[in-house]
Amino acid sequence: MSASSNVTAGGAQQLRLLHTGLSSPYCLDPTPLLERQQQQESNARSYPRRIPLVLERAYGIYVQDSRGQVFVDCLAGAGTLALGHNHPVIIEAITQVMAAGVPMHTLDLMTPVKDAFVQEIFACLPSEFARNARIQFCGPSGADAVEAALKLTRTATGRHSVLAFEGAYHGMTLGTLAISGNLSPKNALGALMPGVQRLPFPHDYRCPFGVAGDQAVTLNVRYLEHLLNDPESGVTAPAAMILEPIQGEGGVIAAPDRWLQELRRLTQAHGIPLIVDEIQCGIARSGRMFGFEQSGITPDVITLSKAIGGGLPLSVMVYNDSLDVWQPGAHAGTFRGNQLAMAAGTATLRFIRDEGLVQHAETVGAHLRNQLQALQNEFAWIGDVRGRGLMLGMEIVDPQGAPDVQGHPPADSIRAKAFQQACLKHGLIVELGGRHGATVRFLPPLIITEEEIDFVAQILFQAARSIS
Repeated sequence: MSASSNVTAGGAQQLRLLHTGLSSPYCLDPTPLLERQQQQESNARSYPRRIPLVLERAYGIYVQDSRGQVFVDCLAGAGTLALGHNHPVIIEAITQVMAAGVPMHTLDLMTPVKDAFVQEIFACLPSEFARNARIQFCGPSGADAVEAALKLTRTATGRHSVLAFEGAYHGMTLGTLAISGNLSPKNALGALMPGVQRLPFPHDYRCPFGVAGDQAVTLNVRYLEHLLNDPESGVTAPAAMILEPIQGEGGVIAAPDRWLQELRRLTQAHGIPLIVDEIQCGIARSGRMFGFEQSGITPDVITLSKAIGGGLPLSVMVYNDSLDVWQPGAHAGTFRGNQLAMAAGTATLRFIRDEGLVQHAETVGAHLRNQLQALQNEFAWIGDVRGRGLMLGMEIVDPQGAPDVQGHPPADSIRAKAFQQACLKHGLIVELGGRHGATVRFLPPLIITEEEIDFVAQILFQAARSIS
């Protein structure tokens, strides 16, 4: 796979050499820009608190800060930068659109740029789904695509309640927070969207039923089946069920194939539209073009954002045309006609297809997983390695803590933060997530090579030893 060699003008190689030539640990002290950000930017800012950097230059998987320090970026815009920073095919696509005088702002009016993007989206969808699909352009954030999906299914079914899952993350609007699991952003808000029924998500390492494997899936499905069939369950007929095939913010938890298949069976039997949120795990991230494909199911609605815009803001909802019953203007957005994002997205999708990045993500993802498991074998405070493709996580635990009912030690958020900071000081950007913020998450650009993963592993071992 030669994708990494395509990065423009040797910039990535130059930054790689700079990285290996710099001494560690890096300096993470405040700079004037960081201090001004702290003074002027909202208290809601999040990433700068954990990753206090002023970024000035970036190519491929590398970024350089204002001090000249080079970092390997395994966050990549929370998975947005599928081809890494400043990939030449994206730069070329954007440049061509700008040079051609194409209107940048078109609302939902048709342009050749838009049509090319739509055809590319339909071409990468499973044929069974694409055959009867419609696409809705939404506002620039993934949350707006999820809001559109909720509105569409409520309109089409005439129902109002929604089945959602523990650990889910679907956005930061009032509607998407209502169906998300994390409590911290909603504790201060009071009433959110009503009618949300929370369900357990399968999680081998922290199973809500205290078991694992096939038995956990069976119990989970039986609970849902009982809830849908019991006339005293208290749950009204749902307008939709929404889930992520791989929970990202929830801790990189991949849904078992049989569980997804059983959920599809139950939702079809009860006439419940199934919404699959592919905003983070879609577009080759999981080693499949879409996370749901591994299980062989066909959803009713898919929400997409992040990688589909080639690093620029864009979101869409794709759904079965039987649901297309709403009226003109029922869901709109001023910036749904982002031509630059569509051009960048088309270039990204074509490159992923032409360069075989779906298979590449599966292959190099397995290599990264092996490296993380080698780390786990050396350090007892790495409790679990999980995920698929290039969407992986490690749960950090306290090996001296009281084990849970499954015999696993408790999550250790303090050590997780220390490990993240140690990684940063050695030139690696990773993010935390999951319960108690104790899961170290890896979302590197899809173009990362096995050699670069070995380089990442060297940094991980250095960082781990520095805090042990």
